[in-house]
Amino acid sequence: MPRIRLLSGLASAAMGAGLLFLASPILGLSAGRPANLRAETVQKVFPSAVRLQLAAHGEVLRSASGIVFAEAEGRSYVLTNAHVVERARSWPDKIELRVMPADGSAPLLATVLARGRVPDVDLAVLEVAARLPVTPLAADDGLQLGDDLVVIGAPFGKGLSVAAGIVSQVEYEQAENAAAPRIAKALKTDAAIGYGSSGGGVFDVPGGRLIGLVEGYRTARVAFGKDSDQYAFDVPMPGETFVAPAAKIRRFLAEHGLARLAPPGAAVANARRADAAAAPVKPL
Repeated sequence: MPRIRLLSGLASAAMGAGLLFLASPILGLSAGRPANLRAETVQKVFPSAVRLQLAAHGEVLRSASGIVFAEAEGRSYVLTNAHVVERARSWPDKIELRVMPADGSAPLLATVLARGRVPDVDLAVLEVAARLPVTPLAADDGLQLGDDLVVIGAPFGKGLSVAAGIVSQVEYEQAENAAAPRIAKALKTDAAIGYGSSGGGVFDVPGGRLIGLVEGYRTARVAFGKDSDQYAFDVPMPGETFVAPAAKIRRFLAEHGLARLAPPGAAVANARRADAAAAPVKPL
């Protein structure tokens, strides 16, 4: 008799579990994998990432990356590196600077509004006559050592791709007093990137805020074979991707009369508007 009651109890439990499984789509419960904050961050910011090309006579001379950080009056503004838009002496006179949106739509011609001096301020701002998705610049003090990050760029001129890592090193500006917030003046991440990712956006997880821009990376040369049969290539060194933080970018914009594109108090407000406009994540 006790055995019959035990079997009956197990059957009831199994039936209850089955009803809960069937009801889970109605209740909004997901039977799939748990939420992936990194993936959700990428989905939120990916539309604002762009590829860049400098071309002449149908030939691509240089490829790089950028991020749309502002839009006003039907025009969009792209952050990238100064070395990306520097001309080589061997290039022809007429060069096209193309911005290629993440959605695969037709390339847009861009003009250079501001350019810093390499290597100290390796930043540039481009303008395109179109409205593109935007990820606004984050607040200057919204960064800590060990924060999770994602980097979006176009290594080797191919499609946009994502790398992930953490804030591995931060250098702070000297604060005027102990109560003042710490402002980052330089930082590194261990997210591995490749040639062509210069100018790519760096975003925090899970906020999806634009906390910086890739300025460069240190590589190590790997070689195989001997003498004339030797084959060598460069690989990114972990922890050696250099990033221009938001405070440095905002200072650059102010020095070139473009502070209106990233006012200090607008980062939080713009982020809230972007979150409110974003479509809800559907359960898997």
